[in-house]
Amino acid sequence: MLLLGPPGVGKTQLAMGLGITALQAGLRTSVVSVPELIDRICQEAQRGQWLKRLQPLCKPKLLILDERGDLPLERPIATCLVQVVAKRDEKGAIILSRNKSFSEWGELFTDQVLATARLDRLLQHSTIINIRGQSYRLKDKRQAGVFHCPETLEAATAPA
Repeated sequence: MLLLGPPGVGKTQLAMGLGITALQAGLRTSVVSVPELIDRICQEAQRGQWLKRLQPLCKPKLLILDERGDLPLERPIATCLVQVVAKRDEKGAIILSRNKSFSEWGELFTDQVLATARLDRLLQHSTIINIRGQSYRLKDKRQAGVFHCPETLEAATAPA
């Protein structure tokens, strides 16, 4: 499942709710933020053992990858993320939350081929939920007049 939408619209909350439901149904579930995963991979890579980090991600029936932040990924890390998706292909479910549209995924990876490979595997059997709207976290600030959403962001996040 791919949960797409701007920051603050509830992608992580929805993923966590589905994860809790999976746990209640007796399914082994793992949740990891992509920045946390990247840190772990980098630490293991320095020891020459990054493949060890891959194994635990292949075991749960449901893996939730919460992408918090959209920093470009160096090729070894991007390759590892593609391998996680590939190793889980047909074996377990993945829920991935993203702030970027598919057309912008090439920016995340420094290699367009890796972005295409990742999308190909993810989209093969995916349900895609595109959430539109404004940030729930900033709702009170907007109502109080403390924060005004820039017009370009309002247009991009306005309900269709």
